[in-house]
Amino acid sequence: MADRAILLTYRDYCELPDDGRRYEIHDGELSVTPAPNPRHQRLVGALYRALFGHVRSRGLGEVLLSPIDVILSDIAIVQPDVVYLERARAGAVSSCGIEGAPTLAVEILSPWSVAIDRQRKRHLYARYRVPFYWMVDAEARTVEALALGPEGYAQAGRVAGEERAALAPLGDLVFDAGTLWREGAGEG
Repeated sequence: MADRAILLTYRDYCELPDDGRRYEIHDGELSVTPAPNPRHQRLVGALYRALFGHVRSRGLGEVLLSPIDVILSDIAIVQPDVVYLERARAGAVSSCGIEGAPTLAVEILSPWSVAIDRQRKRHLYARYRVPFYWMVDAEARTVEALALGPEGYAQAGRVAGEERAALAPLGDLVFDAGTLWREGAGEG
């Protein structure tokens, strides 16, 4: 008798314990990672502050930070570190989290999440039509901005080291990478 894979759903996800780990479901498969470290959380905070201030002052939409469930489908539930929803997507926010694709998902790469964020989540976000995806690599001191096209994601911008640049989809926000790295190190 052949083994059948068990696909987990959003209902199963809601039954998982609140134990400090980060649970996600990728194509019905459970993904568990440890709680983020302080550096990771400082970077999340710095990104959130920069994006929130910019988006709010211009009335562009909403910025939320993890933990928040992004329910891409019944078998794909993720918790990006930061999400941006343009005003046209505001209806996706519900009492459960975000139901559907945000405009932008941001993931801060951790040693235990690099493969998940660079491969698995990248494919999930593309499949579920998340228009923009940023990967923040604190070790390499880079922020890679990807934009969804007909063939999947393509690089839409990149900042490294102490550079300042605008990144899609917030082209009028000049992103200061140096400030991000200093705040991530607890210097800011």
